Amino acid sequence: MGHVIADRCNGPVMADENDKSTRQDSRQARASRDDRLKSALRENLKRRKLQARERAASADPSQNEDDSLNEGTAGKTGG
Repeated sequence: MGHVIADRCNGPVMADENDKSTRQDSRQARASRDDRLKSALRENLKRRKLQARERAASADPSQNEDDSLNEGTAGKTGG
């Protein structure tokens, strides 16, 4: 059996019960932190995917309004 200790809020509490409460609070805090991290990572991944799509789109040859490729000056000689 655990030792009786004084708890400021609830009066005397068994040490084992106090340990369980502390562990449960610790688990809840850990779960809350994990949820925040998961959310932040998910948002970061979405942002990075969007950035990658934007970079890929700007790296692709642009298309004209009539869906023909804009070849630019590549392969042309000055003359």
